[in-house]
Amino acid sequence: LYSVKHLQSWILKLIPDTWERDMTTENQELRKAGLKVTLPRVKILQILENSVNKHMSAEDVYKALIEADEDVGLATVYRVLTQFETAGLVMRHHFEGGHSVFELTPVDHHDHIVCNKCGRVEEFYDEIIEAQQDKIAENYGFKITDHSMYLYGICDICQKSDAWAVSVIRVTKSGKI
Repeated sequence: LYSVKHLQSWILKLIPDTWERDMTTENQELRKAGLKVTLPRVKILQILENSVNKHMSAEDVYKALIEADEDVGLATVYRVLTQFETAGLVMRHHFEGGHSVFELTPVDHHDHIVCNKCGRVEEFYDEIIEAQQDKIAENYGFKITDHSMYLYGICDICQKSDAWAVSVIRVTKSGKI
């Protein structure tokens, strides 16, 4: 019979160094946030950290887990994301259109611009806007403690696809190609 320590060291030899190092980083982040280290929490944190899309819905996280062949249910994803939010690991944003997205809690302040059609989210920071907000607060006798700003519009990609669709409709109605 082998001891648990012996088996753990044997298993770790089978795991690539980078994966072990990544797991250690995630484990430390979870522990620092006061959360027990579980496989679903580690996997969800890895997805949030490694995704090109920094603003993910619970469904996006769930789909990424399925694509990675991980066996984590949607209810678990919702529960873990809520735990992450409570622990301060992620921020939840409630954008118009009724959907919530999560992002890892940022180190630096930024605001968001959101496409009303496809839901694309971009982050930005503008010193002039920040200074103007401070000025407005001062004029009203406020000291800003926190704020969030969401701008809504149609992104360049959706604008192009709309222009294409309008030109197709015009051609169809005129009967000329």
